[in-house]
Amino acid sequence: MSVEATRWGIVYCPKEGVRKSQKHWVAIQKYLREKRVSYDFVQSEDKESVERLAAMLAANGYRTIVVVGGDAALNRALNGILSVGEQVRKEVSLGVIPYGWANDFAKFWGLDEDDYKKSVDVLLAGRTRKVDVGVCKVQLQGQETQQRFFLNCVNVGLVANIMSIKHRTYRFWGMRSLSFFSSVFLLFFHRMETKMHFKLNQDEIDKQVMTVCIGNATGYGQTPSCVPYNGMLDVSVVSSPELSRMFEGLWLLLWGRFLNHKSVKAYRTRRVQFLDHGNATVSLDGTVWKDATTPMDIEVKQEWLNFIIP
Repeated sequence: MSVEATRWGIVYCPKEGVRKSQKHWVAIQKYLREKRVSYDFVQSEDKESVERLAAMLAANGYRTIVVVGGDAALNRALNGILSVGEQVRKEVSLGVIPYGWANDFAKFWGLDEDDYKKSVDVLLAGRTRKVDVGVCKVQLQGQETQQRFFLNCVNVGLVANIMSIKHRTYRFWGMRSLSFFSSVFLLFFHRMETKMHFKLNQDEIDKQVMTVCIGNATGYGQTPSCVPYNGMLDVSVVSSPELSRMFEGLWLLLWGRFLNHKSVKAYRTRRVQFLDHGNATVSLDGTVWKDATTPMDIEVKQEWLNFIIP
């Protein structure tokens, strides 16, 4: 299949349970027509299908692939594109029009869901930058090494568990507010800490840990100093604080001072090796990875993806 070099391939990932989701996409399409953008689009049935659709577009010659969605959709598209092959990775440019429950990676570049026109204008300008991509590798029993890529962060432990609970409760309630409050309630019935054993730099950590965030970018505020173009991963390790300090930690997280908390220890590294994560929940860019077992090797590939930025 021959595709014009300037033609975009768009993957539209609607918000689950949002009635006005289609209206937002119609508004984006109207602006694309005003700007005379040449594009084809496919709509995902669910988050899992985004990966297949992005791979299909990349394999069929589209060299500008745009995701209309949040961090989870962007993660799926990333993994779909990278599954096609090395040559495609070098030729394809990935862009985003943020539209999801979490848009952390888009916000890093100053893009916001409420201003889709700015996002389209950024894509039209076509300025690309090679950004770092994180990769997680695990060895499944009796199978070859499995790997998943990420742009924002990997969470191991409590935060990943919150993501998992939130997804389940959202499918049940269909409302964001009810999902949030029911997730907080259910969290009290889950373990708050896990015995983990992992290595980074010259340190070997083998103790009870509440949550670990390995950030390629800001990691939802847990790795606020991280940038996706220095070939490094920022890691925040949260030990088990007292209840009062937990609320203090949440306040610091909201105000961008998370690393000031006494229970948080920060690192910068190129590689993290999990020897045992205690069967803790693992999420990549907010998407729970059900096959994440140990040993698990997490590293960064510097300047590995063409990403369209302002």
